[in-house]
Amino acid sequence: MDSSGSQWIYLVLIGAVLAFGIGVLWWSRRSRTGNPTTAARSPVSATPVETPASVTPETAVDEIDPEPEASADDGSPRSLRDRLGRARAAIGGAVGSVLGRSAIDDSVWEELEEGLLLADVGVGVTDDLLGGLRARVDSGEITEPDALIAALRAEMVARLDGADRGLSTRDDAGPSVWLFVGVNGVGKTTTIGKLASRETARGVTALLAAGDTFRAAAAEQLTMWGERSGLEVVRGSEGGDPSSVVFDAVERAAAKGVDLVLADTAGRLHNKSNLMDELAKVRRVAEKGAGVVTETLLVIDATTGQNGLVQAREFGEATAVTGVVVTKLDGSAKGGIVFAVETELGIPVKLVGVGEGVDDLVPFDPAEFVDALVGD
Repeated sequence: MDSSGSQWIYLVLIGAVLAFGIGVLWWSRRSRTGNPTTAARSPVSATPVETPASVTPETAVDEIDPEPEASADDGSPRSLRDRLGRARAAIGGAVGSVLGRSAIDDSVWEELEEGLLLADVGVGVTDDLLGGLRARVDSGEITEPDALIAALRAEMVARLDGADRGLSTRDDAGPSVWLFVGVNGVGKTTTIGKLASRETARGVTALLAAGDTFRAAAAEQLTMWGERSGLEVVRGSEGGDPSSVVFDAVERAAAKGVDLVLADTAGRLHNKSNLMDELAKVRRVAEKGAGVVTETLLVIDATTGQNGLVQAREFGEATAVTGVVVTKLDGSAKGGIVFAVETELGIPVKLVGVGEGVDDLVPFDPAEFVDALVGD
């Protein structure tokens, strides 16, 4: 083969190599643009976040940024009936079923019992309610299902009527003291902030005492609430003596002519005995100076159900509880705890929390509550 023939072969080979390379490059680019989802993805290295073992639901931080008050579709504030949808559902199914019947038979009693227990009214209260109604049915006084439901509502209201639900203050000169007790996480600090806002709007002069010195966030939360209402907050060092903080707050209130001291307290110490002893001491010391404790309000979380009854019994023994504040009632199916606390312990429910807004801490109204729970 002459030299010119060899040159042509080389040229053909070079052309083939170039064509192959261009084809590979074109195919690679087409693959990338043809599958944008794959091309857009890149490996993400996720580092799991571990929750410290020492944090428990008891030490949960209270919510401090209330949301705007919920409204109905027409812009008006939602009623208690609307807010208690979960608790209402627990009993509502049974009530609706009974109203749809033509006679009162054994299944009626079973449904009512189940509904009341689901709402956490409690076994004792449920037995008493239904026992009295059974006697009236047996005697012929009640013969129709609708009359039975009406009698149930009336009996529930009657069991809650007559209690003094007002918040007491002293008649003479000097600061009144409202102590707030309860386990951590139930909303004590938030309750104090909302109630302080309400009282100042009524023209009452107030001062806040950060008596929970064992939880670092508690004093900060109370300070934020104080700033919102323009109120002074007396606080001590972390881990300091809670009684001293409350005493100092009372004396400062007396010196400034302040009407009311709202005092936060610890919700958890090393054990139950230590906590109850500390709370009893706080109450004693609060009255050593110019102040008088006119209210000791136990704050319980409605979502805990019958555990709230246990808390009410234990705190009541240590601090002479004068009233109960039930928080998170709008988010619980266990609103019946109100009956257990009042009928078994004789402690009136004075306030209920039915939302996150400042105005969602409202006085407890038995008739409105029962209507929301067992209404048509």
